[in-house]
Amino acid sequence: DMGILNDAKVMEQQAIRAEEDAQKTYEDFVKETNASVKAKGDEVTNKAVLKAQAEVALGEATQAQESVEVELAQLSNNNAQLHQDCDFLMKNFDVRQAAVGEEIEALRQAKSILSGSNYESLAVVGGSLRGRR
Repeated sequence: DMGILNDAKVMEQQAIRAEEDAQKTYEDFVKETNASVKAKGDEVTNKAVLKAQAEVALGEATQAQESVEVELAQLSNNNAQLHQDCDFLMKNFDVRQAAVGEEIEALRQAKSILSGSNYESLAVVGGSLRGRR
């Protein structure tokens, strides 16, 4: 009879120990699961913050890009206008240079006439003017 009682006590102690081990394993599992759930929640929160920051940065970058595109369009228009002005100047340079040369020569002649060094041309100019009246 004692052997059966001892066996029962041993079995009872083993059952209690197995239950305690199972309880500890369950508690460890719950702790790990809760920690994992918290870590995943924190990760989701962090990623949401990063996403919001990235969206703000994207908005700012989009505005900056639009501003740069407007500035580029203005610069392109300025370039086209400068190109037109330059083409006009280059096209008319010889004509303008000749006109300025003629004007300089006319001013030299006028100065010469007014300083009295060429009375004959004044008389000719004056005579031809009188004759035409």
